[in-house]
Amino acid sequence: MATMHDVARLARVSVSTVSYVLTGTRPISQATRDKVLAAMTELGYQPNAMARGLASRRSRIVGLLMPMDERGLGATETAFVTGAAAAASAAGYHLVLSPVGDLDDLRRLASQRMLDGAVLMEVQVEDERVTVLQEAAVPLVLIGRTGDTTGLSYVDIDFDQTVREAVDHLVDLGHRRIVYVNHSAAAIATGYGPAVRTRDAFMTAMTGHGLEPLMIPAQDSAAGGRAALAAALAAAPDLSAVLVMNENAIFGILGELTNRGLAVPHDVSVVSMVTSPQVAELATPALTAMTSPGSALGRIAVEALLRHVENTGDAQHQQLLPCALEVRGSTSPAARKVVVIGGDHSDPTGSGPPGT
Repeated sequence: MATMHDVARLARVSVSTVSYVLTGTRPISQATRDKVLAAMTELGYQPNAMARGLASRRSRIVGLLMPMDERGLGATETAFVTGAAAAASAAGYHLVLSPVGDLDDLRRLASQRMLDGAVLMEVQVEDERVTVLQEAAVPLVLIGRTGDTTGLSYVDIDFDQTVREAVDHLVDLGHRRIVYVNHSAAAIATGYGPAVRTRDAFMTAMTGHGLEPLMIPAQDSAAGGRAALAAALAAAPDLSAVLVMNENAIFGILGELTNRGLAVPHDVSVVSMVTSPQVAELATPALTAMTSPGSALGRIAVEALLRHVENTGDAQHQQLLPCALEVRGSTSPAARKVVVIGGDHSDPTGSGPPGT
């Protein structure tokens, strides 16, 4: 691999002159510049990212700011990252994944001008990170939405359409007692966008069908899923379907159903929302899911951000993408029941009255 010294030797100039051509920090005659550029071409020399950044007054680095905890990145979150990284690389930028969550740390990062721009994930309805970056004049795009999106660029999941289609799928199968397992009560209370928006969308979708909505919050863990399923059955012992948007809790829910002798989907149908195909296929049976457009959202967000960085294209970009319904083995028509002494039992002939 050719070095700066090789370029200087071939062009018969000093190494510092090659550096000045790359960075533009000192004026260089056009004749000397042409010699250096010709030597670079002949040797196949590729200037490093820092040199290119100095020449353009940019770092050519964009940040993906995503607060993380001990859970780390799951398959669904990883799709956002890979989509964003591919878009950045295609444009000649580097993507840095940063778990910065503390506002003081974010202010320091913004003040150092190490990033040309930032994409924010895990967006809250009221998100102070937006104000910090705006005050530092750092271009930004959200994957998610704040409550007030005036003047902001964002891409997000269309949660209204996603939840409506999930509920419609279950209702079309004859389910009438559907429980929604959301993220934790704390996530809802602090205004985590997906948790708040899906809660509201579920209420709207269920009441639109004349059905009673029941939402159960769950901690983001298998144990949280087991506890949520127990709470759901206590509140609605006649439930026939569970809609879940908590990837870390879903396997606890499935395990608790099995522990209680309830078969999926014969006794209880399950739909997982905002889920990657990789996660959906891990379950037995494979999960019917509203598949996340994570890779597309990551790509679109970075493309929009780079238009801001380079001052090209529209002033702002606002776009919603729905999840896509993929029917697998965890949903089926609601079981019909007959009432007999001793309790409700499935009617294998299907001739009894429909359950409620």
